[in-house]
Amino acid sequence: MPTGYFSLILHAHLPFVRHPEYPEFLEEDWLYEAITEVYLPLLFVFSNLHRAGAAPRLAMNVSPPLCEMLADPLLQSRYTRHIENLLALAEKEVTRSRDEAPEFLAAAEMYRESLGAALDLWNNAYGRNIVRGFRELQDAGVLEIITCGATHGFLPLISTQEARRAQIEIATTNYRKHFGRMPRGIWLPECAYEPGIEQYLGDAGIEYFIADTHAILYGEPRPRYGVYAPVRCPNGVAVFARDMETSQQVWSSVTGYPGDPAYREFYRDLGWDAPLEYIRPHLHADGERRHLGLKYHRISGRDVPQPDKLPYEPAIARQRTAEHATHFVGERINQARRLRETFDGRPPLVTSPYDAELFGHWWYEGVQFLDFVYRNLHWNQDEIVAIAPGDFLDSGTPIQTQQPSQSSWGAEGYFKVWLNENNSWMYPHQQAAELRMTNLANRYYHEPPDRLTHRALNQMARELLLAQSSDWAFQIYQGTTVEYAMRRFRSHVRRFTALADEIESGQVNEERLSEIEHRDNIFAELDYRSYRSR
Repeated sequence: MPTGYFSLILHAHLPFVRHPEYPEFLEEDWLYEAITEVYLPLLFVFSNLHRAGAAPRLAMNVSPPLCEMLADPLLQSRYTRHIENLLALAEKEVTRSRDEAPEFLAAAEMYRESLGAALDLWNNAYGRNIVRGFRELQDAGVLEIITCGATHGFLPLISTQEARRAQIEIATTNYRKHFGRMPRGIWLPECAYEPGIEQYLGDAGIEYFIADTHAILYGEPRPRYGVYAPVRCPNGVAVFARDMETSQQVWSSVTGYPGDPAYREFYRDLGWDAPLEYIRPHLHADGERRHLGLKYHRISGRDVPQPDKLPYEPAIARQRTAEHATHFVGERINQARRLRETFDGRPPLVTSPYDAELFGHWWYEGVQFLDFVYRNLHWNQDEIVAIAPGDFLDSGTPIQTQQPSQSSWGAEGYFKVWLNENNSWMYPHQQAAELRMTNLANRYYHEPPDRLTHRALNQMARELLLAQSSDWAFQIYQGTTVEYAMRRFRSHVRRFTALADEIESGQVNEERLSEIEHRDNIFAELDYRSYRSR
């Protein structure tokens, strides 16, 4: 029996951003950056670990909107153009650095190598659809892929039972489409839970969900093992909650590993540092500066101003990731020893959930860190075993029954990030649409619609789902891309309302409907009857 168990859980999610009406769109770059810096590197590392016999084992949520974007031919084509453009720039940068700035040459050569490898993986290993790569790793026993809400809707702020159930039901249907099986677990959007949500999960066949620390700590009765063992809700659905110690070590840019002076500085980017004429061929057609992902400076120190940042040295940064990984695994051993003694010999489970985009995007060296962590776990110790949540459930270990507490992983642990003075105006519109969707679903469940009305009802459901995305309220709260978030929410509500009005009047405009279907084409398999009352 090991001293303890470690369960890494990665949350890979982006809002559905797809604008076929424009040849280029700035917010689509969110996806392209994540493919290059996060998803392809993770696939590369986990595949290599598996081939080396290092037995990585973890859970990963690949959210339904992300799956839909990764599988979309238009976005696949645009990403190919994106990475080919970056690789061409990286080739230029090697020559320029060699001649003009040799202190940046090692970083320039690193980018040329990594981008070339990414393009090769994209085209040849995965045929431009990396959902295939994640599915292959699940089938090989490396990943336990879980799902999320259909569009990352913040479930406690969805007003009707039917709309909550639809977020779960549509997510599981989409999961089956992409992964050929049912999901065992779910990452509740924003880890937002309130009592009763587990009923929708149980009805959908989901065995467990991921929650924040205080969901279990403040539940009733008190948890015998704190957050170091799952609990079961009264209906049998299990809950795995976040360990704060590992969260701070990895998540915090102040006290955690990502703030190390040797690591790459996120906010210095060639797109802002280079002469405009030099990088213009690699910008969008509007010629506006933007982040390009080629960054040549290291953090250097918390108090070092941006102009004084030192050159990035990849070899030194890599050595620091190895040291940090060794420290991280050592701390898990110490943590497990302490807890096992406290728990009278029962091995603790440390559950460590993170946004996947932390690794490789915000913390450039984060994927290397995970590589070293799993190598250390496999070859350098025998006290900690890496598992997925489903493995723990399969072990037959007794699990305490508890009613978890209302919670989220937002600031202060509750709901204020998604419901506050800046974004509260959204919810009356969303909730009116939720009620209207169910009324029409009920009507046309008993009176089967004609072909055109059926299409319009399905598109209404898509527009409601897209409006419910918690990303819009989060961006407004954060003060980032506020105009875009507000525009997206309003546009989906307006399209929903226009379609509902046309259905109720019996005059659906097919040309307009076709244009909306082409633009917001998420969930081709969707059935509006998911919103009917039951």
